Amino acid sequence: MHPALQGILTILVGVGGCVGYFYLSNQFLDKVLCPPRGKNAGRNINRANIIRPWLFLLPALLALGTYLAYPVYETLRLSLTERSTLPDGSTAYAWAGLDNYRQMLNEPKFWEALRNNAMWLAVVPALATGFGLLAAQLTDRLKWGNIAKSLIFMPMAISFVGAAVIFKLVYDMRPIEQEQIGILNALYLNFGGEAPIAWLTVPFWNNFFLMAVLVWIQTGFAMVILSAALRGIPEETIEAAIVDGANPFQVFFKIKVPQIKGTIMVVWTTITIVVLKVFDIVFAMTNGQWETQVLANYMYDKLFRSNDWGVGSASAMVIMLLVTPILVWNVRNARREMK
Repeated sequence: MHPALQGILTILVGVGGCVGYFYLSNQFLDKVLCPPRGKNAGRNINRANIIRPWLFLLPALLALGTYLAYPVYETLRLSLTERSTLPDGSTAYAWAGLDNYRQMLNEPKFWEALRNNAMWLAVVPALATGFGLLAAQLTDRLKWGNIAKSLIFMPMAISFVGAAVIFKLVYDMRPIEQEQIGILNALYLNFGGEAPIAWLTVPFWNNFFLMAVLVWIQTGFAMVILSAALRGIPEETIEAAIVDGANPFQVFFKIKVPQIKGTIMVVWTTITIVVLKVFDIVFAMTNGQWETQVLANYMYDKLFRSNDWGVGSASAMVIMLLVTPILVWNVRNARREMK
């Protein structure tokens, strides 16, 4: 089947299935399970109102159970077992306890990945949120601000792998006798550099070249959320500050920023979760070489290259443990902001 036709068919089946489920489930609830007639009509109506939300949530709960809860359980089980292949080709599992975690903690690559993830956490959320806030403030003051916002948000429509390919061309290096197609090397040579540099192979600094990709993508997300928050600030507070003699910097940092502090933290933590799970960019650009390993790529290497399901699952549990507290805090903070 042609991919375009397959996509259209998938949309029709998916949307049609959702509409059909909600229509038929309502009919079943109102006409079969809790019919609003007879002497128990009032009780049935109340019962239907209690059941209806759970009926609508049922597909999501089933999907979460199938694609989230069970994989977490299975990953935990695999992290505590040793997987081996028997002579007849079958797979056997033996209880290993915490041996996989001990092996993981004894590997330098794991600590390299953990250190690099810490660097990403220190740099990417701060820069993406800061640039997003700056873009939100500046574009709101321009006549063509909506066009600027569209251009800044555009990287969000690009996949991480696509963005990685774009930046890999930016960092590209050709021999000195050839014309440089990489923008960074072309600028470097134009400003007096002696020879082109393979930027992605320079230890420590290459991590920042990778981070630039995610900052470029996430700035648009931060800008859109923070722009909406800035527009929600009461004009009276800004006008009062101006009347009192506050300059634009004071208005921004002492009036606007404190009022959207909660939104800034939600954006910050959301980007933090993305950073903890970052995989595509590193995999497509360096594959964890030259001291750029991160936890998700380390997990992939163990699971699918080394075929070490025990250590790979253990590293997956580490990622989940790092993400979960931030996710819970983010949800609680979002709910607090909605009240």
